[in-house]
Amino acid sequence: MIAVLGECVADSFTARPPSPSGPDSSPGGPAELALRVLPGGGPANTAVALARLGTPARFLGRLSGDAFGELFRAHLAASGVDLSAAVAAEEPSTLAVASLDAHGHAAYTFYAGGTADWQWTPYELGLPRLGQADCLHTGSLALVRDPGRTAVEEFVRTAAAHATISIDPNVRPTLAARDDYQVARWCESADILKLSDDDLEYLLPGVPVERACDTWHAAGARLVVVTRGAAGALLSLDGARATVPAPRVRVVDTVGAGDSFTAGLLHDLGAKGLLGGRLDGLDLATAVQAAEFAARVSAMTCSVAGANPPWAAQLAEPAPGR
Repeated sequence: MIAVLGECVADSFTARPPSPSGPDSSPGGPAELALRVLPGGGPANTAVALARLGTPARFLGRLSGDAFGELFRAHLAASGVDLSAAVAAEEPSTLAVASLDAHGHAAYTFYAGGTADWQWTPYELGLPRLGQADCLHTGSLALVRDPGRTAVEEFVRTAAAHATISIDPNVRPTLAARDDYQVARWCESADILKLSDDDLEYLLPGVPVERACDTWHAAGARLVVVTRGAAGALLSLDGARATVPAPRVRVVDTVGAGDSFTAGLLHDLGAKGLLGGRLDGLDLATAVQAAEFAARVSAMTCSVAGANPPWAAQLAEPAPGR
């Protein structure tokens, strides 16, 4: 089992509604903007993708009782995610309004002040919430947003004695400053660090990827994976490096692609019995195999709208080509 700690976000996509033809359609009437809302949030997306791939996934999140919170619960449960460790929160859900560019890349505006996802307390994050998980995955905004980030970071440190730790910074510059992303400190507990090339450029501008990997290895992370979109991914295991190509697909959008990659990587490592400790049995060839599987999962997510990762049975089907 893999436990995933972090946020659920209502991903809202903008669309202009069709012009009305009734009596209220005169020039100068009120402007309208329709929102198509889908359940999202990096950690929640990862939990969904894991469960759909067949890995038991336990979600540690604070779920609001509002309409978005009910949407999250239904989505997670329908994908087979265990919600027994989730917290029923009184605060409202986090909302993100996304706009897509011509290449399907999303830019987000967040409405996150005082929302449920960031209000963790030490009382809510006792070790029993981890259950029998072999791995804890977290990151994104859970490790950088006050007031809960200190409780989350302490929970990660405690959990490291019982499970493999995976962290994805999933940088959001509009919600956190560069100094909030204490990646080197997180690597003291993390066994796996996964981030995108955009994350890397924001966190360590101008630093070559190899030097960045070596910095994080020195801090404690054994496996560092940097995803590069259509260019694939770079893997660094204790300084030994390899690259993995990205499958060619017809991209609808890239929402949730990185989260699906993380899920694919952890699923494959778990299926090989490599989670639960410090990745002692992992070699570079095996890490490459896991990353190749992860790239396939990510590519299939890019071929559909929104964060809608594939089910295990769909992986036997050909990915939609470009």
